[in-house]
Amino acid sequence: MNALDKILVVQTSFLGDAVLTTPLLAALRRLFPQAELAVLCTPQAKSIFVGNPNADTIITDDKRGEGRGLTGMWRMAKVLRSRGFKIALSPHKSLRSALLLFLAGIPCRIGFRQSAGWFFYLRRVDRDPTSHDVIRNLSLLRALEIAPAERRGDLRVETEPRACEDVGHLFRSLGIRREGVIFGINPGSVWPTKRWAAEGYAELMAHLTRKYCCQILLFGAPEDQKIAARIQELSGNLGINLVGRMDLQGLACALEWCDLFITNDSGPMHIAVARGVPVVSIFCATTPALGFYPYSSRAVVIEKDLPCRPCGSHGGRRCPLGTEDCMRLVTAEDVMRGVEGLLNSGPASVDQHLPEFITV
Repeated sequence: MNALDKILVVQTSFLGDAVLTTPLLAALRRLFPQAELAVLCTPQAKSIFVGNPNADTIITDDKRGEGRGLTGMWRMAKVLRSRGFKIALSPHKSLRSALLLFLAGIPCRIGFRQSAGWFFYLRRVDRDPTSHDVIRNLSLLRALEIAPAERRGDLRVETEPRACEDVGHLFRSLGIRREGVIFGINPGSVWPTKRWAAEGYAELMAHLTRKYCCQILLFGAPEDQKIAARIQELSGNLGINLVGRMDLQGLACALEWCDLFITNDSGPMHIAVARGVPVVSIFCATTPALGFYPYSSRAVVIEKDLPCRPCGSHGGRRCPLGTEDCMRLVTAEDVMRGVEGLLNSGPASVDQHLPEFITV
C-alpha cells in the first residue's frame, strides 16, 4: 500500500457506533501515518470526530434527509468517487453502505462477511459475535494483513474550547460548582426498551443525595425531556435538569465536571468512556454479550437476569411480552451497589477495557 493513499472509514449508524469506530481510525493512523484518513458519518455524529487527529476529513451523509433514497445515494457516491479513495473499510453492516462504496468505485472495499451487502466487498472479514464491537471493527485490519498486536485502542472524543467555555458559563449561571461529588445521569435512549424506569432513577437520586454531598446533573437530548420531567417530579427536583440544553460537544465538555456517569446503554455511555469518566450502566432490553458494553475497566454494568433478554440487537419500541421486566426489576439499590463499588475501590478488572458485570 502506498503511504500517500487515501483511506475512507464508513460508519453511518448510531452515535455510539461512531464512538466505537475511533480506535480503528487510530490504528490506521499508526500503521499508515502518511495516508489521508477520512470518515463518512451522519450529520448527527460529525461532532464525535471533530478535532480527532486521526480524521483528516469528515464527510457527512444525510441518509435520512437530503441524502435519502437512490438519488441521494448516487449523489454521495459521486462525492466519494471525486475524492479518489483507494481503500474503504466499513464497520457498518448495512446494504446501503456496501452499495455506496461499490457505486463510488473504490478499488479496495473491506467489510464484514456477515454484512447485508457482503457481495459488494472485495475483501471480507468474519465478524465475531462474541467480541466487543471495538475488537470487531479492528478485525477489519486483517484484510490488510495487519498483525494482531496492532488491533487495540482506546475510544476518543475531542472537545472544542469554545464549547467548553459555553458549558462553563451555563453551569456557573445555574450555580453548579466544582465541589463535592458530581453525578451525571443520562435517562434517555433512542430505543424505549433500553430506558431504565423513571421511578428507578428518582429513587437512585434520593439514595445519592442521602449518602453523598453531591450535585446531580440530568443530561439528554430534547426528546428526553418527558422522562427527565417525570424523574424530577418523582424525586422532588433533586437534580439539575440540563436535558436539551447542549449538543454532543457540550455533553463531552460537561462530562469533565462529573465524577461518575450513570446511564442506560446508549451513545452518551460511550462518549463518557471516551472522556475518561467512570460509568455505571443499566442494561435493560440489550445484553453486554451483544458487544456494546462500556469499553473500560472504570465501569460497571448492571443487568437483570431474564430469559427474554435480549429481545433484539438494539432493543425495541415496546416490550414484546408487555411486562417491561428488564426495565422495572433492576432496583435503585442494585445501581447503588455499582456506584459505591466504583467510587470506593476503583476498577475491578485487570483488563483496562473490561468493566465489572453485576447480574441481579
